[in-house]
Amino acid sequence: MKNLVLNSEPDTPYYPEVVFNAETGICEISGESYMEEAYKFYAPLIDWLKEFVANSSHELTINFKLIYFNTSSSRLLVDFLETLRKIKEDGRNVTVNWYYDPEDPDVKDEVEDFEIESGMEINLKEK
Repeated sequence: MKNLVLNSEPDTPYYPEVVFNAETGICEISGESYMEEAYKFYAPLIDWLKEFVANSSHELTINFKLIYFNTSSSRLLVDFLETLRKIKEDGRNVTVNWYYDPEDPDVKDEVEDFEIESGMEINLKEK
C-alpha cells in the first residue's frame, strides 16, 4: 500500500495538504478546505482509509489541522468521520485529533458539532 500525499499548491490554496502514511497509520489533513466539489477531493481519502484497514493491522491516527473549511467541505468531513467511526466499531484503534487556534472559537464549536453528527470521538487540542 502506498502513502497518500497531496501538497497544497499556491494556485489552488483552497485544497488542504494531505499526508497519509501507510507504514505508520498516522494521517494529517491541514490548511484550508473550501473547494466547490468537495466530494471529488474527499472520496479518494475515504477510499484510502478503507484500503488501509483492509491491508494493515496498524492503528489509525488522524490529525486535522484545518484552519478553514466551507459548508461543502463540512459535509464531507462528517462523512470522513463517520467512516472512521465505523472502522473503530469494527475493532480497529482509531484516534482523531483536531488542532485548533484558541483565538478562533468557531472552529472549536464546529468540531464539537462534527463529533455529535458523526458519533466519532474527537480530541480537541490547542495549537
